[in-house]
Amino acid sequence: MKNTDRVWDLVDARRDDYVGLSDRVFDQPEIAYTEFKSVAEHKKMLEQEGFRIKEGIAGIPTAIVGEAGDEGPVIAILGEFDALPELGQVAGVAEHQPVEAGGPGHGCGHNLLGSAALMAASAVKDYLAERGLKGRVRYYGCPAEEGGAAKTFMVREGVFDDVDAAISWHPATFTAVNEARSLANTRIDFTFHGRAAHAAGAPELGRSALDAIELMNVGVNYMREHMPDEARVHYAYLDAGGIAPNVVQSRATVRQLVRARDLSELRGLIARVRKIAEGAALMTETEVETHVVSGVSNLIGNRPLEEIMQRNMERLGPPDFDDHDREFAEKIRATLSEDNITVSFRRIGAEVNPDLALCDFIAPLDRHSEGGEGSTDVGDVSWAVPTVQARVATCAVGTPFHTWQLTAQGKAPAAHKGMTHAAKIMAGTAIDLFEDQEVLQTAIDAHNTKLGRDPYACPIPDDVTPPLKAMSNQ
Repeated sequence: MKNTDRVWDLVDARRDDYVGLSDRVFDQPEIAYTEFKSVAEHKKMLEQEGFRIKEGIAGIPTAIVGEAGDEGPVIAILGEFDALPELGQVAGVAEHQPVEAGGPGHGCGHNLLGSAALMAASAVKDYLAERGLKGRVRYYGCPAEEGGAAKTFMVREGVFDDVDAAISWHPATFTAVNEARSLANTRIDFTFHGRAAHAAGAPELGRSALDAIELMNVGVNYMREHMPDEARVHYAYLDAGGIAPNVVQSRATVRQLVRARDLSELRGLIARVRKIAEGAALMTETEVETHVVSGVSNLIGNRPLEEIMQRNMERLGPPDFDDHDREFAEKIRATLSEDNITVSFRRIGAEVNPDLALCDFIAPLDRHSEGGEGSTDVGDVSWAVPTVQARVATCAVGTPFHTWQLTAQGKAPAAHKGMTHAAKIMAGTAIDLFEDQEVLQTAIDAHNTKLGRDPYACPIPDDVTPPLKAMSNQ
């Protein structure tokens, strides 16, 4: 590994600017496909850094790409900046205190994610220029990771076709190279159409769309006994047919979120769920229509890239948290259960240490982790190009993500330290690839071998477009 210390200096020189970017994005949380203020902040920083900018990527108004350098390999660094509904929370307060009732908040740390990614890309840009190295670094500002699958649409539109490798990260309770494990998923809306009637005066004339949904949910519940252990199906009512119980509901919609360990298994589960919907329609003499909203693939790993990132982590060591950081972390942990803390250790494959408030070690590359998996649209990028991700400690050990406790830590000094650390890890990994193109080629060859055995098929049908209007109306 060569010269990465210089690129880490270039990261440090930008720290204050990018802490400011992260905090501004935190203070104006926006959910999937509505991140107009957040992407504007990222655009300003791209302009300040001198990147060539493209907006409206893949027809998505809040997707942006900044590029620097010329010729040579193309290394992408992926950022996100979308928030989650209902998770607004006053920063720095270790009790549930929403900024506004029902407001959104950064309950998954994407304010940090995008800022660190852009900080890393900017440092790499300057490093390439200083050394006169050929190569292009790109910052991909990716919206709508939380349920919107923007990267999947971007992959489908060829946005990554000329990229040689992609690097990303995610805030976490521990610091480690991310295991390439996630669940493929798809979101499908099932709308049942029945016939309205007076529920007391003439119920025999009605055909209830709401009954159809409830029967469908019963069928899916029975299917759960006969699914692979890793598979999941969740649902949410989008339209329960109105608020009048004396009217037979003529129209109702449920969203089913189907998850599986890989795309092949996912396709089989989707077919079964569709059959259940058709059966519910037959039982209730209603009709059902379906609409695919989004979909993501499972992550696939790349061992050469993972080894490079691990070496960068080990040279850096863990983030340098202090007593003040640990004091606030303990206040957050006082709001958690023992199970929260135990699960956090198991997910990283480490022995439980109930006294560890903030991570003080680098997890080994080869470890035995336990616990459920979520989904991410980075999965589709990993099928398109060799991809590696870091997990970097930014919050108290045991913090469950998608909760107010995570949002409360989004502007804490520990979060800023973890963010800067992540930028160094990503920048160092990128520089190693630019300076050793044989290693980069090894990563590309490993990726191509995988796809030769198991070709990629986008989980979103060609006629499905990003749900821009639907998300903006939420």
